[in-house]
Amino acid sequence: MRSDARANRDRVLAAAEEVFGESGNAGSTEEVARRAGVGIGTVFRHFPTKRALVKATIVRHLTLLAETARARGEGGEAGAAFRETFREMVSGAPAKLTLVALLEEPADSTGSADEVEAAATMVREAVEELLSRGQQAGEVRADATVDEVYMLIRALANARGDRTVVDRAVDIVLDGLSPRRSE
Repeated sequence: MRSDARANRDRVLAAAEEVFGESGNAGSTEEVARRAGVGIGTVFRHFPTKRALVKATIVRHLTLLAETARARGEGGEAGAAFRETFREMVSGAPAKLTLVALLEEPADSTGSADEVEAAATMVREAVEELLSRGQQAGEVRADATVDEVYMLIRALANARGDRTVVDRAVDIVLDGLSPRRSE
């Protein structure tokens, strides 16, 4: 793919995440094109259907999240990398959940789940690695499992209400995931 076509595709995907994250199924491909600064034909050249665009947007979101988590894990403080990723997953989840709900709407079978599941697995593996490194460094509670961490992320991501209260709840949960005094 030419570099200008790749740049257009990336702008379309970024715009789609905004539009569908804000408006759900009411978001239009026309609005995606407008925000991306491209024509509607460019959107459909890359993504023949709205569903294909939603799927590609979810895969992009998850892939970027996994790459960011892995990059953080290569840095110095394992516990800080884990906490930053936890926060990012909670704060970015509402848009992602909207996209996933759109993808789950009845439609013809397109094999969408395979790519989305593969990207979700990449995120889970990256989080599991961050958790393990944080535990080995003594910066994250040793008895926490990735399943428990995901349950906490889902609960906080689905929390409704004032963002300040949700952010405070994240702080409290992360305090609970800190090592116990006896560890």
